[in-house]
Amino acid sequence: MMTLSLMVLGFALVQFSVALCNTIFRTNIPIGLPSSDSLISILIPARNEEHNIARLLGDLVESKDAHVEILVLDDDSDDQTAAVVARFAKEDSRINLIRCDNLPAGWLGKNFACYSLSKQARGDHFLFLDADVRIKPEFIRSTVDWMQKNNHGLISVFPKQEMHTVGEKLTVPIMNYILLTLLPLPLVRWSKYASLAAANGQFMLFESSVYQELNPHEKEKGNKVEDIAIARYYKTNKISVACLLGDESVRCRMYDGYSDSIKGFSKNITEFFGGSLVIAILFWFMTTWGFISVVISFGIKLSIAYLVVLISTRVLVSIASNQNIFINLLYLIPQQLNIGIILIMAFKSKYFTGFLWKGRAIQ
Repeated sequence: MMTLSLMVLGFALVQFSVALCNTIFRTNIPIGLPSSDSLISILIPARNEEHNIARLLGDLVESKDAHVEILVLDDDSDDQTAAVVARFAKEDSRINLIRCDNLPAGWLGKNFACYSLSKQARGDHFLFLDADVRIKPEFIRSTVDWMQKNNHGLISVFPKQEMHTVGEKLTVPIMNYILLTLLPLPLVRWSKYASLAAANGQFMLFESSVYQELNPHEKEKGNKVEDIAIARYYKTNKISVACLLGDESVRCRMYDGYSDSIKGFSKNITEFFGGSLVIAILFWFMTTWGFISVVISFGIKLSIAYLVVLISTRVLVSIASNQNIFINLLYLIPQQLNIGIILIMAFKSKYFTGFLWKGRAIQ
């Protein structure tokens, strides 16, 4: 029991240290006058996104940047996604609608959509955005300038997460909690090791020449967590990668309720742990139930110190993520319990039912 308690305490201190690093060394893209007029291809895969795509396109058309093309691929939607995009395209010549009705064998839908978009794009930079992202147009050109200044081949941004329901507040912060207590994001830029890589498919900006050479979406065509795999693939090929945290300039409402959040996170939660469900479960037991061994082994005084470390870690993660500190502390316990529920769903889907997302099976 004493050994387990020391492990729990040590791991809590590691999490605190990583969260502190991500808070102190958090990098923000400076918004300023553009230093280049290179052509940017904004590439948006969209499947059944009629409620989201209008908001994103509305953001993008606010910019009068003539050196931008906006390509939206309607991925065999059965709603009004294509009609919404066509309406915007009539008003803005920079917007083009691409249709895709047949998914080739061996491909996942989003990966093929991104690959297809890249084949139509003409830009010096490719920016892949999910349809549920909201963005200030000036952030795009500023990110391109920052990429060129720092010689990165790929920049990915974790948007600030918008949470409107209690169900979202019980689940969505889990992603940032795991990421920001396990991986010091500055090391994604500073380290050459592919294992120290992270990315978010909601916002991925590529140098087009490097992208076309490596063809990452085709390389990871069957991978359901292609964003992380692509970041590792780039680092393996000695291409500099940066992974940053967003602010009000780039936001996203990933899911619109508890059920969608649980299903969505169950698809990819194990990738935060190198694809190992066993390690993910150990993480959950350590961070959720480890306090029991600490109380038994060390008594009340050290247990209070342990609790202070846990709370401080959550505060740091909330600051780095631009999330409400009070809400995250209020929901700390149910968020931890929901990690277990997500892992149960991941186990069930992996070994029994399979993954289903937007009407498609994901192997």
